[in-house]
Amino acid sequence: MALATRFHPTHSLPRRLCAGGLALGLALTLAGCADIYDDTRELGAHLDEGGFGNPTMNNIMLQNGDLSYAEVLHARFAESVPSTITFAFNSAVLDETARAALRQQAAFIRHFPEVHFTVYGHTDLVGSRAYNHQLGLRRAHAAVDYIVSHGVDRSRLRAALSKGETQPVVPTEMEERANRRTVTEVSGFVQTHPLILDGEYARVVYRAYVGGE
Repeated sequence: MALATRFHPTHSLPRRLCAGGLALGLALTLAGCADIYDDTRELGAHLDEGGFGNPTMNNIMLQNGDLSYAEVLHARFAESVPSTITFAFNSAVLDETARAALRQQAAFIRHFPEVHFTVYGHTDLVGSRAYNHQLGLRRAHAAVDYIVSHGVDRSRLRAALSKGETQPVVPTEMEERANRRTVTEVSGFVQTHPLILDGEYARVVYRAYVGGE
């Protein structure tokens, strides 16, 4: 009596075809993992959404003295509220868009009473250098006055400075609204504030901030 032959799915396939199928399966598996196990990239690089590692980098720079707390807070200010407003030609009058931006600035500044801010005035390149210097100063004072009118102590805003026509955003000698602006920046800490005397700058910089009046 003949013995039954045990069936195996590869018995009916040519050996060369079976070997090729195994090779193809292995190649597809490796291809699927290539972006994870690519030894030319840093471990965990596939998780990077664009900001991976920045907190660690900032902490190291702060500890080494390569980055100041004021710089970190300035970057946060610029990300949280509009730090720049613009003006009509040959004018230091605040329009409603500028006033709305300054109200947001004032809310942020009130939230950080340990911090000094500076407002810089700028102009486009139309007109004389001397006239534009004075125009930039008028614009800076207009911004400071409006911020102060919304509950900020004037002593927290350093003397407004004018850059005149020396730092255009758009390099043109024609009228350009983007150049007619003021820029508000973090300039340092109020050294007489108790929290600063305690040296707890990090608590100031990383304090939770919610926008609004």
